Amino acid sequence: MSAQTQARRKTVRDIAKAKGDQPLVCLTAYDAAMAGILDPHCDVLLVGDSVGMVVHGLPSTVGVTMEMMILHGQAVMRGSQQAFVVVDMPFGSYETNSDQAFLNAARILQETGCQAVKIESGTYAATQIAHLTERGIPVMGHVGLRPQAINVDGGFRAKGRSQEEWSRVLDEAIAADQAGAFAIVVEGVAPELADQVTQSVKCPTIGIGASAGCDGQILVTDDLLGMFEWAPRFVKRYADLRSVIVKAAAEYAADVRGRKFPEAAQTYKLSKPSS
Repeated sequence: MSAQTQARRKTVRDIAKAKGDQPLVCLTAYDAAMAGILDPHCDVLLVGDSVGMVVHGLPSTVGVTMEMMILHGQAVMRGSQQAFVVVDMPFGSYETNSDQAFLNAARILQETGCQAVKIESGTYAATQIAHLTERGIPVMGHVGLRPQAINVDGGFRAKGRSQEEWSRVLDEAIAADQAGAFAIVVEGVAPELADQVTQSVKCPTIGIGASAGCDGQILVTDDLLGMFEWAPRFVKRYADLRSVIVKAAAEYAADVRGRKFPEAAQTYKLSKPSS
């Protein structure tokens, strides 16, 4: 596609302007082919560290590396044209100090060409977010259920069950917003808490297992497509691709074993060379 006809890629200003307006449509993407399919329909494509579980079969996101995120980020950038692309910073790449966070975030932007990074917003997040944004790196925050904290929480569990948790989630969201986050993912909280977060911050909120009142929504694309037998409670399956793939693979296997594939239509017709 020529430069003249290529779609304009959304910017951080486009995402920020969605506050209180038409909800942002966000999905995860990990490869060029899927990014190309999703791109016309999405405002944001997140190269999530969920790639560790979805693609690589890891038990959690803790084992995801910088190299994995960069590789998948590069693929998504190649496959997309107009969506705003955000790449997750993996566990251990930003928590120690602001300089560590900047060097790793800068590497992600430089090597993938993405528009922003996302960090899970613990109590340290405001310092890191301010440091990054002051140095030209847009940051998306993430409060509520934080998958990288699975070992502390003892599993994937919703947040805000106590007044202390409720207050912590709200405080962390406000701190991330004030530090300069251009958007905040709100995951695994009661709708009332998600709505309070949305009303308390200036930047857009993106819900996942939260509230329709958020400024946008995100799902793991493979969950939306029904690629797994199990999906979290908050997922609405819009397709059942697992069954489609199982059926196709079974039919292919039967054809191969019965010598029904390939047929004439799948072979080349070349004349035999003369002796």
